[in-house]
Amino acid sequence: MKNSLKIIIVLAIALSAIQVSAQKTQKFGHINFAQLYEMMPGQDSIREAFAAYQEQLGAQFQAMQTEYENKLTDYQTNQASMSNIIKQTKEKEILDLQRRIQEFQQTAQEDLQAKEVELTTPIIEKARKAVKDVAKENGYSFILNSTEGLVLYSEPADDVMPLVKKKLGLK
Repeated sequence: MKNSLKIIIVLAIALSAIQVSAQKTQKFGHINFAQLYEMMPGQDSIREAFAAYQEQLGAQFQAMQTEYENKLTDYQTNQASMSNIIKQTKEKEILDLQRRIQEFQQTAQEDLQAKEVELTTPIIEKARKAVKDVAKENGYSFILNSTEGLVLYSEPADDVMPLVKKKLGLK
């Protein structure tokens, strides 16, 4: 009986040792991704391309603004001598130009944002790929962006959404 008890204890210890060694330890890392991005080559060409695009939009806006100011000045100077139909036509032109300027400003802002994304995406993707490769090569389970607290890399894992939905009774 004593030998059976010793065998059971040894087996229990061996089994728990196997379970502990089978569990993979989680290795965490962090990186300042913004700092990494600033170090990436090609920043100067991105800034130049963005500035050139911004300047192009600015020139178009300035031309529209000048046209508006000229029409407004002309209207204010000559309105006393204008007939009602000409006055209404000029007012309509000025209001239309004002609306177009506002639409241009909104569209230009959206275009600038899209241009920035277009220019920066290749560098960001290259940096993300490097982070992912380093994580895999060095056995990291998670890499966090130290400036924003975002997960930049994590090992593939089970999606627990179906289990949580079941627990909450959601379909």
